[in-house]
Amino acid sequence: MTLNDPLANVLSHIMTEDKKGRKHTIIGNNSKMIREVLNLLKQHNYVGDIKETKHGLGNALEINLLGAINKTGVIKPRHGVKVEDYKKFEKRFLPAFGFGFLIVSTNKGIMTQEDAIKQNLGGKLLAYVY
Repeated sequence: MTLNDPLANVLSHIMTEDKKGRKHTIIGNNSKMIREVLNLLKQHNYVGDIKETKHGLGNALEINLLGAINKTGVIKPRHGVKVEDYKKFEKRFLPAFGFGFLIVSTNKGIMTQEDAIKQNLGGKLLAYVY
């Protein structure tokens, strides 16, 4: 079976394991984009430590879960967004102002919408977390 959206699979797996009350999980998908998104989640205290381990034929990511995720998911289609449009998408995907964040792919890398606004960058919306 092929995976159509590895980022969506990783985020839904993390949310499911977090809701079950598990303390850690292993993710088989290991790409640069997934690692950067997980590092953003770690910086904002949604997940704990992330370790790369040898698992099967390739490297896997072992993630310590903190039980802090209410909801996470990808944004499809990946909307292009300008700096002045971030508020519109925050209202659409986040439950309240200042609660959670959007993950954006910019030409300076993957970052939160707050960092993109500070750097005056637009980009493509990838995911949301709260």
